[in-house]
Amino acid sequence: MTTAKEAEATIEAGAEFVVSPSLHLDVIAATTAAKKLSIPGALTPTEVITAHRAGADYVKIFPCSAMGGAPYLKSLLAPFPFLKLIPTGGVTLATAESFLKAGARALGVGSDLVNLAAIEEGRPDVISEAAKAYLEVFARYRNA
Repeated sequence: MTTAKEAEATIEAGAEFVVSPSLHLDVIAATTAAKKLSIPGALTPTEVITAHRAGADYVKIFPCSAMGGAPYLKSLLAPFPFLKLIPTGGVTLATAESFLKAGARALGVGSDLVNLAAIEEGRPDVISEAAKAYLEVFARYRNA
């Protein structure tokens, strides 16, 4: 969502949370006014803290891997340890645990989870197995 109108329409359709690709203060305002979870996208420290101060519940960091991955996330949290960050862009089974250790509150997983070839081939089992593998990463992290 990039406009308040889009966020409102999505919420009216039943959404419990709104994710934005980038920082749009009007989207945060519309989402929080509706008492729904707001997850705007941001990249820089200024954007991240601006999103938080505007009322975002979580901030999606994109493209996190292009900025250095887990070390970048950890660097963002150094001055802002209270933030709830969700890295996206480059989150894979190989990087998931490092993002969690760096302080991620959740993970935004795209093509590593939603395998387009598997969808085209009618093989939902591939996606289910990938999802189970991510759950195992979370379980290992929590038990560590």
